[in-house]
Amino acid sequence: MSELDPVTLAILKGRLEQIADEMDATLFRSAFNPIIAEAHDASHGIYDAVTGETLAQGKSGLPIFVGVMAFAVKSVIDLVADAGGPKDGDVWIFNEPYDGGTHLSDFRLVRPLFRDGKLFCWLASVGHWHDVGGAVPGNYNPRATECYQEAVMIPPVKLYDAGEYRPDIVAILSANSRQPLSLYGDLNGQINALDLGAKRMDALLDEYGDGTVAAAMGALKARAAMIMRDCISSLPDGTVSVEDWLDNDGVMDKPLKIALDMTVKGDALTLDFSRSAAACAGPVNISRSTTIAACYVALKHIFGEVPANAGVLEPVEFVINDASILSVRAPKPTGGYTETIMRLIDVMFQALAKIAPERSNGCAYGTINALSLSGFRGDGSRWVMFSFFGGGHGGHPLGDGLNHGNAPISTATIPPLEITEAAYPVRFTQWALRDGSGGDGRHRGGLGAVYEIELLKGEADVTLFGERGRFAPPGVAGGADAAMTRFSWQTDDGYAEPPMVSKLHGAKLAAGRRLRLETPGGGGYGDPAKRDEAARLRDAKLGYV
Repeated sequence: MSELDPVTLAILKGRLEQIADEMDATLFRSAFNPIIAEAHDASHGIYDAVTGETLAQGKSGLPIFVGVMAFAVKSVIDLVADAGGPKDGDVWIFNEPYDGGTHLSDFRLVRPLFRDGKLFCWLASVGHWHDVGGAVPGNYNPRATECYQEAVMIPPVKLYDAGEYRPDIVAILSANSRQPLSLYGDLNGQINALDLGAKRMDALLDEYGDGTVAAAMGALKARAAMIMRDCISSLPDGTVSVEDWLDNDGVMDKPLKIALDMTVKGDALTLDFSRSAAACAGPVNISRSTTIAACYVALKHIFGEVPANAGVLEPVEFVINDASILSVRAPKPTGGYTETIMRLIDVMFQALAKIAPERSNGCAYGTINALSLSGFRGDGSRWVMFSFFGGGHGGHPLGDGLNHGNAPISTATIPPLEITEAAYPVRFTQWALRDGSGGDGRHRGGLGAVYEIELLKGEADVTLFGERGRFAPPGVAGGADAAMTRFSWQTDDGYAEPPMVSKLHGAKLAAGRRLRLETPGGGGYGDPAKRDEAARLRDAKLGYV
């Protein structure tokens, strides 16, 4: 079929996305780990047989994985090229974060799909596992200076060889996990998701034919590139420059610059990060593939009409120094990648606000505030509570920012307190909006939150990996900055605060004592003097200010 009619193309687009959605749902419903089952920190997709580029991705998974997983699949393609290529029934597993990875908590499974003995495409699954070893339960180690202090690192190795299960790698992973049962459930959930994806793809190909579906995949990618070029063409030509900062890297208490020079020229976009900080000692480094994936997410926020596939990045050129914090190699630690990619999205929003404020918004709260509590139960068994938390989103051209939203790097949700309290010896004594935390503006930034957690039994180790403790989420187009992160915990001498402001390691919490996390709001949009008086009265009435 040389050219698909629009109706068939639309149907196949929906069917491909539905397959990825079903893979997402399969893992979410079967995972043992609440970060996957409740927070949906996972993703599935369909990838090109030759290039590994993203062809379709589920709508419930993390958008950050769209760009990253294309690099992950390509790493497997390159690996097997010299070994005779993949075999039907092969599955690779790995968490290596430098070639198509994020951090060591995210495990990838990659599987080829064959038709009549010929490779048609790849299917892949990625999920955030609860604990895979390392110095800190939950793996967010703010003091790590090399990847070996974060978790066990697994390069791409075969979990299945031509359909034959190889349990040795699972035995190694289980032996290095504080939560081996959770690991077992998450792994099998991902395997089942890939099995379902292969079954659904076979049914689709049987119905429409391999050639028609392949043509649709190519057409959808070309259409995404065309739409992105049109979107870029709608922006004024020129170069704008912005800078934002990370508080520190958890090891050295000094700020780290994330700088962007954005150039629009016709229908092409150049994102130059050359002025950003060099690779650092602590775990806020990220790989080049992660940087590109974060920019993809920002572009999807800015141009919501663009389809979710690799064509989005065709008109975009990236300039990233090899020695940069945004392009590291082993053994640099990458555990806190979430904080750095959110700063990348922030600088994208700020740069766009200088040339097309009608398409931008104030920066969101800019940190997941990864919090880990861990200890031992009365029977000697280990418990590890890992969670991330919400904050305010930025004001935007059409209205105020969202109160207590999720991080803009993903569609992950904040784990419900009922699930957390049922699983661990903790109680939330406060879960509330943080009044006054949104940046002022014609459209106010959304409010952050206040979380207060009491330990009910025993003693717990406390680790926090956060950001925005020294550099507030910026407003745009004249909007004001939002409130910053605050964290404290009870000790014998009253409440203490982290020396590194947003990062903490080695603290202890006794039974009956509490910790308190106050998350940032979102930056404001537009001149505060132009805010409607009725909106201000409503803010006061609702207790927002």
